[in-house]
Amino acid sequence: MAAIITDQLRILNAKNFVAGVQTNTNSYYTFIGLPNASDYSSTWDTTPPSPKDSLDQSNDYWDTMIALKKVNSGDVAQVVTKNTWSSGNIYDMYRNDISRSNPSQPSGAFNIYSSNYYVMNSDFRVYICLFNNANPENNFKGSPSLDEPTFTDLEPRSAGSSGDGYVWKYLYTIKPSDAIKFDSTNYIPVPSNWGDTTETATIKTNAASSGQLKTITIRNRGAGLGNANTYTGVTIKGDGVGGKATVVINADSKVQSISVTNGGSGYTYGTIDLTEKGLTGTTTPVFNVIIPPSGGHGHDIYTELGAFNVLAYSRYENDTDNPDFITGNQFARVGLVENPQQFGSTSLLSSDKAAATYALRLTGAGYSSVVFSGDAEITQTVGLGSTAVGRVISYDQTTGVLKYWQDRTNVGFNSDGTQNATPEYGFTNILFDGDAGANSGGSVDIVGGTATLQISTSFSGISTVINSKTYNLGQEFTMGTANPESKKYSGNIIYVDNRPPVTRSTSQKEDVKIILQF
Repeated sequence: MAAIITDQLRILNAKNFVAGVQTNTNSYYTFIGLPNASDYSSTWDTTPPSPKDSLDQSNDYWDTMIALKKVNSGDVAQVVTKNTWSSGNIYDMYRNDISRSNPSQPSGAFNIYSSNYYVMNSDFRVYICLFNNANPENNFKGSPSLDEPTFTDLEPRSAGSSGDGYVWKYLYTIKPSDAIKFDSTNYIPVPSNWGDTTETATIKTNAASSGQLKTITIRNRGAGLGNANTYTGVTIKGDGVGGKATVVINADSKVQSISVTNGGSGYTYGTIDLTEKGLTGTTTPVFNVIIPPSGGHGHDIYTELGAFNVLAYSRYENDTDNPDFITGNQFARVGLVENPQQFGSTSLLSSDKAAATYALRLTGAGYSSVVFSGDAEITQTVGLGSTAVGRVISYDQTTGVLKYWQDRTNVGFNSDGTQNATPEYGFTNILFDGDAGANSGGSVDIVGGTATLQISTSFSGISTVINSKTYNLGQEFTMGTANPESKKYSGNIIYVDNRPPVTRSTSQKEDVKIILQF
């Protein structure tokens, strides 16, 4: 039994995903992680490996997660492939009959959404090409586009005076705020809630009222059609009503041109029969009536442009009021997680940003000059024969806050998942403990920096005052230790991208743009 999943299902899934993000029921976050990429691959800097999709690997993504940023309702949009208008390019035209046996021209695409039948101009205005001057003389491959479309008229027309033969239909303008978030190297956004704004509502209304049919192409000019003449009111025949065209016969007794004068309505197929004007000829001309998408051009922008991709946007920018985004170390992985939970709770995470790391508030002689190298190992003896071990993500010499992570490589496994039969500190990750000094053989000393410091067991809270200045630490500390703000292994990691490492600095910000292809 032969079956397909159509592109319309992909578009529907993209719409539903965007709607799901924009509701209060779900909670989506992008994340950055993996400060120690070189432990996984010595060539990660130049050739990051492809992510692995398994439940076990998902745990590793959580273990090496650094921070999360909420995807708000305005941070997600359906996007389409970017085609930037350029003079001299030959663009495909919209056709409803593209298939493997009748590909789009000149691209040769077997599917309308794989062809370059729309463009974005230099002012971020988007147009669909209704006619690319395809004719028998250029083997229906069209001709170069010479005039950049810039108009915002409701009805299709040519873009200039070069005579390139192109007919464009204006669709929408990308807003500056959307361009910042959703314009990328390969994609451009389509407006959300099409028809809800004044501009898009006008375009959508015009699609229904201006006549259905817009384009008829000439497949064969015919011959022997009599003297040069212009025939108006030629009926567009088919299953619709009201369609009319004007046909021009040239001095060679062939069809010179055809244009739609009344688009009619209700057509799913159509043709032109010149015998109603008494024209038979020695060779019958052949026409192709292009059927617009349901509702007309501009009625449903998502179907018309094939918006089955979604872009989720986040900006990772340092914030002194909530320093969850670390500096001084790298991240080599970004991803998207659905419905992560708050640490120690089953409630969904709801804050704008969240730390995924543990943290220690350290004190001791020279704490403001001690260096903890990124990814270096730190240890604490929490009791007899019991050692906590972690890896450094960052250390703030001003506040004494050290962020760290723990994963399976500390306790019996290598980064490739193979087992280490003789781990130095046993097979269980033990948390660092501000109360370890009360344990037999325990200590609050933290070893691993250029000097040994101690957990500041007298400190609890989320902020501290140093030299009359208040510092927000981003995480809630109790006896000098802080848990992550997100619960490990909660929610579903639905997207992962391994990237060359990026080192974060205090003056740096990163725009993360994740493309989901449905």
